[in-house]
Amino acid sequence: MKEGFRQSMAWLHTWAGLLTGWVLFFVFVTGTFGYVNSEVSRWMRPELPMTATPPAARLLPAAQTWLRTNGQDAERLYIFFPGRRGETRLEAAWQAWPKAGESYGEYHRATIDPATGAEAKGKVRETGGGDELYGMHYALRYMPYDWGIRIVGICTMFMLVAILSGVVTHKKIFKDFFTFRPAKGQRSWLDAHNLISVTALPFHLMITWSGLVFFLFTYMPVPIDTLYPEGAARDRFYEQVYGREEKSKDKAAFAASAPVAPMLAQAEQAWGANRVARIIIDHPGRADARVAIQPHNLTSLSRGGDAMRFDGVNGTRLPQEGETGTASAGFSSGLLALHEGRFAGPVLRIVYVLSGLGGAAMIATGLLLWSTKRKAKLAKAGWLPFGIILVDILNLGTVIGLPVGVAAYFWANRLIPAMMDGRAAWEMHALFLTWAACLLYAIWRQGAKAWVELTGLAVAAFGLIPLVNLLTTDRHLGVTVPAGDWTLASIDLGAIGISLLFAQMLRILIRKQRAAGQPSRTVTRTAKVVPA
Repeated sequence: MKEGFRQSMAWLHTWAGLLTGWVLFFVFVTGTFGYVNSEVSRWMRPELPMTATPPAARLLPAAQTWLRTNGQDAERLYIFFPGRRGETRLEAAWQAWPKAGESYGEYHRATIDPATGAEAKGKVRETGGGDELYGMHYALRYMPYDWGIRIVGICTMFMLVAILSGVVTHKKIFKDFFTFRPAKGQRSWLDAHNLISVTALPFHLMITWSGLVFFLFTYMPVPIDTLYPEGAARDRFYEQVYGREEKSKDKAAFAASAPVAPMLAQAEQAWGANRVARIIIDHPGRADARVAIQPHNLTSLSRGGDAMRFDGVNGTRLPQEGETGTASAGFSSGLLALHEGRFAGPVLRIVYVLSGLGGAAMIATGLLLWSTKRKAKLAKAGWLPFGIILVDILNLGTVIGLPVGVAAYFWANRLIPAMMDGRAAWEMHALFLTWAACLLYAIWRQGAKAWVELTGLAVAAFGLIPLVNLLTTDRHLGVTVPAGDWTLASIDLGAIGISLLFAQMLRILIRKQRAAGQPSRTVTRTAKVVPA
């Protein structure tokens, strides 16, 4: 480690960011889709109607019809009403009682035809939508869930270290906010990295810290495992700290259920029409049944929102869950709500998206700065160490290849036959296969040319999404904009916006390539292999 405190922090900042940078870039890119997951999910189901949302009271019988047929004697029932952020889909789900040795039972969810109460299978295409992209940012893909959240947790901890050490490293943090010197090579990358980092520093700190809090008891299980072991003791912890009602894992006696419609009417009377987001019924048909009704457009820093709760047998109103929770639980809930941004309206949601993309850009510029700085030092040597070559390949293959893979995910949604079995999985395979192809291209092709060509591919991949949508569906901009359906239009317009950003990047790369007077960089990367 270098001498001096600031130099030590600079060393820590550099290596903490480099070792985990590509995973964190993936986390930020896919996590940003969590702020538009509903919009993406709706865009990926063009068969859904564009008509106004019917009142929840009219949709309730259809969902109950499907649940009576499919969710008999379930531990929990769910009804998800349309309306939130342009969502037009009615869904229902049920969760079975857990089997011996399991914590959770099987979960089944379906889109419901409001007219018949039957599953709308064969009418609406199967897709992972925005939720699959969002889920990958904390659980990754193609690996066990527990592995994924632990890998992301370790990388997140490195990110927190990189942020804090980066703040210490900068002598003139406020001056950096107003400094950007374009077309200056290494200095430009540093300015861009500093500018993006300082501009969104509060967001980066919040999103990193709250990300760790999400899986607090997974990352640090010893205290809770010691003081509150599994079973009844663990339930008591959640009751004492979070104020949650203790829910028995044993089946209570059968009992007649109170009708849900009057409870729904109470909620709509309190919140207004079309404000009910979901109904959750715990232990339906049992003596300890509970009904929770949650609203759309949450305005409070609470993950569960101001849910209205009822006794599922006699229909009486119950106190809100969490009212008896501790201050620390309330703080934790507020922090997680900030992370997810569920309460955000359209303008704040755009700010969230821009901040998420800014986080990805901050990581990308840091990775590029690392290799650019070292290549400049070795410009006269005529060779590059293997470590720098590897970082170069991963930078190109991830910083450009991953966005191209995301664009392929949207293309796959439109090009894979709508009713093909397993199409949701193949949409995701298309993302990773495209990303892998970009990585292979980065290995095969020399640096400067490969950057220009892959960036050009990114421009086309995103810019043509609205055209592919036009040619394959009737939910294109020519329909959605005149209809004022900005939920659907926002995805096409967002793709055009991302394409323009890559086009600007492509223009800069071409200009640099021409200024250099040669098609590839001045240092060949295959002359010698030594440790970086």
